Amino acid sequence: MRIDQFSYQQASRVSVLGFLLQFATGIVLLVFGRLAGDTTLIVASISVLCGIPVWVALAVVFHQHRLERLESLEREELEQSRGETIFERSALDQEAAARRLSQMHRWLMPAVSLAVAFLLLGLGLWNWTHLREMQDPGPDGISFSVGSALGWQLAVCIGLALIAFIFARFVAGMSKQPAWQNLRGGAGFMVGSALVTLATAVGIVFHVFQRPAIMEWMALGIAGFQIALAIEIFLNWTLNLYRPRRANEIPRPAFDSRVLGLLAAPDNLVRGINEAVNYQFGFDITSSWGYKLLLRSSGALVALGLVALLILSCIVVVGPGEQAVRLRGGSIAGRVHQGELMWKLPWPFETAEVVDIAQVHALPLQNGSLKVGKVNLWGDAAESDSQRPSYLVAAPKLAVEVQRDLGAGSEAAAVLSPLAPVAGIDPVADTAANGISDRFALVDADLVLIWRIKSDGLLPWLNFASDVKLRRSGYEMREVILREICRREVCQYLSTRPLDEVLSPSGAALATALRERIQKSFDLEGTGVEAVSVQIPALRPPGESAAMYEELSMDTQNARNFKEEAQRIVNTTMATLLGDARLGSKAVDAIEAWRVAMHDKGENAPETRAARLVVENILVSTRGQVATQIKRSRARRWELHLNARRTASAVLGQAGAYHIAPELFMQRKLMESISQSLSNVRQKYVLGVDPNRIRVDIQMQQPEVGFNLADYVEKKSDQ
Repeated sequence: MRIDQFSYQQASRVSVLGFLLQFATGIVLLVFGRLAGDTTLIVASISVLCGIPVWVALAVVFHQHRLERLESLEREELEQSRGETIFERSALDQEAAARRLSQMHRWLMPAVSLAVAFLLLGLGLWNWTHLREMQDPGPDGISFSVGSALGWQLAVCIGLALIAFIFARFVAGMSKQPAWQNLRGGAGFMVGSALVTLATAVGIVFHVFQRPAIMEWMALGIAGFQIALAIEIFLNWTLNLYRPRRANEIPRPAFDSRVLGLLAAPDNLVRGINEAVNYQFGFDITSSWGYKLLLRSSGALVALGLVALLILSCIVVVGPGEQAVRLRGGSIAGRVHQGELMWKLPWPFETAEVVDIAQVHALPLQNGSLKVGKVNLWGDAAESDSQRPSYLVAAPKLAVEVQRDLGAGSEAAAVLSPLAPVAGIDPVADTAANGISDRFALVDADLVLIWRIKSDGLLPWLNFASDVKLRRSGYEMREVILREICRREVCQYLSTRPLDEVLSPSGAALATALRERIQKSFDLEGTGVEAVSVQIPALRPPGESAAMYEELSMDTQNARNFKEEAQRIVNTTMATLLGDARLGSKAVDAIEAWRVAMHDKGENAPETRAARLVVENILVSTRGQVATQIKRSRARRWELHLNARRTASAVLGQAGAYHIAPELFMQRKLMESISQSLSNVRQKYVLGVDPNRIRVDIQMQQPEVGFNLADYVEKKSDQ
């Protein structure tokens, strides 16, 4: 082919036509996606519109090639007509269009390649992130949407893909000419547009056959295709910096994708495969009759393989622990099969849903797990996880126990009461917080539900919810709903149990109660799921307050020990005083009633006397120290009374002797008193007595020694 301005003019026109077709394809996909509300069409339109700068750059470059050819032709004609003179300028000064063309290949094409690469990479990453968020949207997020006019969407996508592929093949054929070889980049982007629209059409077909996840995968695939194409352009641009250049060689732009070029010209791919096969076998095997026979029979072999696959899709092997049903258009058809061969219509008319009902699944009820070592110490530093929610439980029983044991008016009860005023806090402004703290507390817990499908629960399980898997959580929609049901039951149950009972459950009572509530809720919702058990790997107070709970537990134990010791002392004292510790409270109440009656009615009032009589009966009726002391006091009183009466009787009996001889009676009594007084005195003196009336009787005696050796010797000698 002759390379002149007309050839480059044709290439420039084709580039403009490619620009219009690329722009029209992108705009149609964008407008149709916005009107129909289809996310995949919008993502595909963004990928198609990224190829517009390529066609613009090609149109500008080919136009400059045409100008360069015209300039060269004019220079040749001028040289032939005028000839060479000494005043003629240099060729470099005359070739202005050639200089601009060289600058375009040196700066414009690499700049456009980098711009397209950055555009593809940025939009691809944004689409990828946005699509991942759509697959698991939050309460305020936007979910992945599919248009309602699926028939029109499919027709538009297939039509645009066909037009783009035909135009790409046409441009790829033109690029075989040396003057038009840069059109390979535009052909590659055009075939990329055809692939994008074809992928969207495939996703729509799968969506019609109740496979909505394929549509989401196709959208993610388009975003990944943009990222991969951007990476290839970056690599081509880097390699072009180090690739040696030949004279008069048109450089290949970096946006000219080798992979898309093979797809735009499949004959090159087949030719490359044939050359690779010949190289491996060492001779021209592609020209042999066997290879040609294989090529002629390839269509029949592919058809036979497809027929075999369709026949095999009619047979489904259901294992012993599995159950399966046939799905026709997304609805269940027929009965449940277990442990047998199941026959169905070929795909895509019918599909099979096989579920292993014997498999036991574990479903964590929280997003993350607590860090638990060999020994779960509450005093260890807790992991800082602001996104981890805590469970509400009822307030602890400590204040109630203190009020019951010490009384509601005690100082300890007033301090421990959640409604007690705090220094520095306005009690009126903090009323709501005090009310909440009076009813609830917080705990951190890891709960894991162990579940499986019931033997007769496959149909309820399939009808319960969809099997769409959320990418961010990694669970199916059914499992997400099961987890929310479990969270609801756990929150409702724990909010009714006190903190002490939750943190220190008796055996498996907490797990059993939770399992029973969850199973009852599953049955009401018709999930077809059996809750095998509820495991609690970790249970602790929230955050850094766990250490205070350990101190509270120790203080509670110490207070309980102190209380029990005080109770023991009280029981011992009451048993000692009353003989029976059970009578202590009765005696204290009776004494208190007596004091109140004496204070209100007076000491001599009948009520006071009756209350005192009750106290005396209680104290005397026992065998304790109080009753013994009372009985001893009564005996002592009678002893003193009888001694006084005996003394009085003796005095009355001596009254007659006194009246007969008073002087003699008094002298006799005086002598008796002196005799009794001087009986224990070693030196005795009698003063003021008439000496004539005193007779002293002295008897001298020598005391014997307790051990006399002489007497002992004399007694031995006598024997």
